[in-house]
Amino acid sequence: MSRVLIVPDKFKGTLTASAAAGAIANGWWKIRPQDDIECLPMSDGGDGFGEIMAGLLGAEERSVATTDAAGRPREALWWFHADSSTAIIESAQIIGLALLPQGRYHPFELDTRGLGAVIRAAHAVHATKILIGVGGSATNDAGFGMARSIGWQFFDVNDMPIERWIKLDRLARWEVPNDLPSNVDYIVAVDVDNPLLGPNGCTRVYGPQKGLRTEQSPLAESCLERLAAQARQEYDVDLAAEDGAGAAGGLGFGFRAFLGARIERGFDIFAFASGLQEKISRADIVITGEGMIDRQTMMGKGTGQVAKAAREQGKICLGLAGSVDTVTHGASHDRLFTGIWGIAPGMASPAQAKSEAAVWLERLATKVASEGDW
Repeated sequence: MSRVLIVPDKFKGTLTASAAAGAIANGWWKIRPQDDIECLPMSDGGDGFGEIMAGLLGAEERSVATTDAAGRPREALWWFHADSSTAIIESAQIIGLALLPQGRYHPFELDTRGLGAVIRAAHAVHATKILIGVGGSATNDAGFGMARSIGWQFFDVNDMPIERWIKLDRLARWEVPNDLPSNVDYIVAVDVDNPLLGPNGCTRVYGPQKGLRTEQSPLAESCLERLAAQARQEYDVDLAAEDGAGAAGGLGFGFRAFLGARIERGFDIFAFASGLQEKISRADIVITGEGMIDRQTMMGKGTGQVAKAAREQGKICLGLAGSVDTVTHGASHDRLFTGIWGIAPGMASPAQAKSEAAVWLERLATKVASEGDW
């Protein structure tokens, strides 16, 4: 009998982390029913962050009427743990890209104002700590909409209010709300280290995924540059250059600038709350996975971090994915994983792997368990 710890991330667009863990466990048990399996679904700050962290902390589910990134009415979930006065917010639940019809909205039309109602709801129950997972956003406004929705005001050179983030290149000053609670610790969970601006910033790296065309990047960048300059003038700190400032279309920067938040790696928050290191120490085999194991996995994403932690403790670590980048596969054994396996194209086509993800992931786990030569 082996003790097996299953710690997958979501398989983006197909399976939640919880569903992925269940599929892997079911497939594994078909070959190794004697093994003692523990499932620990993971999130590093994106989709699923709220539910997973709420489960770990014992927080209760709540909801609030707000709007999505396009301004459409939405009843959004958030979570509250009364004993520790901790609120948990998942941006993907409110302004997530996955909530919008594909190709219908342009980032110039979208903003983060829907987050404000959830933040206000957390303030109303006197939360003293607010955990915010910002991954999966549809926006590129650096938190401008969120700031306006909690009372910040922005003015141009003619002292006229600025109401759209693509007018921020005219920003001359801002006014701070006077009714925000002063005793709240805001912690932003990010899954990337990008700064706000430049070739590695949110506009150029993630803008195209959200619908920004190359010729539109200079306008978007100039708006965020002016916002960053105003923050630098006010605080005498270059918040835009900090690691994670460019996360979620600049939300990392926005929470820093407008709420004094701390930016932390989402994986570290999850690992601490779940006691991951101790769970790995008790396991004989660690299984992790995500939709695509590729270079990004090796550069700090949650799946790679699980493999790194397992390797440091001398544990077998198996990586399961919808697909595996061929370049990654060649380097994986030496760097992090004991072995990695993908569903597509070897077992199924990419289309099949996505349409019946749970079925094929279960079959992949059965295959890996039957090989047993890791």
